[in-house]
Amino acid sequence: MRSRPVLTGLTMAAALAATLVPGTAQAQGHHGGSRHCPQLSTELPWHGDNRAKLQRTIDERGTCSPHWRGGKHRPVAAFDWDNTIVKNDSTDATISWALRHDKILRPKDWAATSEWLTPAADRALTEACGTDVPVGRPLPTSANDACADEILQVRGEAETMGGQEAFAGKWNHRRTVPEYAWVPQLFAGHTVAELRSYARAARDEALAAPVGSERKVGTHTVPGYSRYYAQQKDLVRTLQKAGFDVYIVSAGSEPVTEEWSSGVGIDRKHTLAIRSVVRHGRITPYTEGCGGTGVSKGEEIPYIEGKRCVINQEIFGIEGKKAWKKQDWRHRVAIGGGDADTDVTFVGDATGTHLVLNRNKPEIMCRGYDDADGRWAVNPMFIEPLPRQEDTYPCSSEAFTHPDGSLGPVHRGDGSVIPDQEDTAYGEDA
Repeated sequence: MRSRPVLTGLTMAAALAATLVPGTAQAQGHHGGSRHCPQLSTELPWHGDNRAKLQRTIDERGTCSPHWRGGKHRPVAAFDWDNTIVKNDSTDATISWALRHDKILRPKDWAATSEWLTPAADRALTEACGTDVPVGRPLPTSANDACADEILQVRGEAETMGGQEAFAGKWNHRRTVPEYAWVPQLFAGHTVAELRSYARAARDEALAAPVGSERKVGTHTVPGYSRYYAQQKDLVRTLQKAGFDVYIVSAGSEPVTEEWSSGVGIDRKHTLAIRSVVRHGRITPYTEGCGGTGVSKGEEIPYIEGKRCVINQEIFGIEGKKAWKKQDWRHRVAIGGGDADTDVTFVGDATGTHLVLNRNKPEIMCRGYDDADGRWAVNPMFIEPLPRQEDTYPCSSEAFTHPDGSLGPVHRGDGSVIPDQEDTAYGEDA
């Protein structure tokens, strides 16, 4: 496993004593002199007072704080990747590119690619993709629409083109989701360098495509473009200038995410995602676990509680089962940002600002709009934001996903139930 720096935050007392006014250009440094405080751009629009909330945390915890210590005490910010820092899904863009360029290798047995793949999905993939291609050789998905369609349908909808369930069995629904874990498993047999090259090609293609464009893969219509959000690039740069260690924590494949995250100045050691086990130089269907769980076929990935575990283990050096637990204030991120329920736990763990991009995902929107600690910042997507959701979020009844997959109410930290919430940060306000 790659070694990473172990960090702790400022002490609670120091942070509470920080009294910088958000938006000020100068502050007294810890040596008593005046220094420039890194500022978020005022030319890039944010919803409501979200910029001020973020700036407040930057001023309270960063180099402008009179309690700044630096070194191993640098504050941490962590962000989801897809649809949080970048518009559209970089993993899906990479799969799209790979299918259009015949880069998926035929497995010996489709059922062996996932612990939970159903017999129906195994049959559908085998029939659509055929058995003429030798095992380990590229499938002709650029010409075989049926094969490309089955792969996309299993990945995107967790079902076959015939509408049958693609995954079944038991898994912890707050630690993994089979169709997410299946993505790096699709690239089994490739080297990491090969997968990186596919990710770069997909990235360059998507960034060059016009905003709003689509493309056909098989008979599916998928997004054809991507963009780094200008506000998020500015936020990452400002945090780094202010002394924060900035990480990406994604439920995508790690080599893919690493190639994309470099575009906003985040290096590989600060990019955490699904880490495939590599044997004899080749990616396998197996993934590294977290919190002492060991190697598996995707039973623990950076997904909901899994993102907390990865942050605790890889950034703060918390080992074993304790990595699954919420840590003390010093061992939590100062800023957490995400767009979906897969991000809700680590974003909620943040001690300074909880940034949420609105994609109408119920649990994270319930917590964001409830704003229990006054530090949640809900923002419409910066490009093609969603319109207002007419119905309230069902926070009091079924917005929380239990480990067994059943739904229930969303509870605050004190045990009380969050009431249903109206959607108030939506498209026309972006």
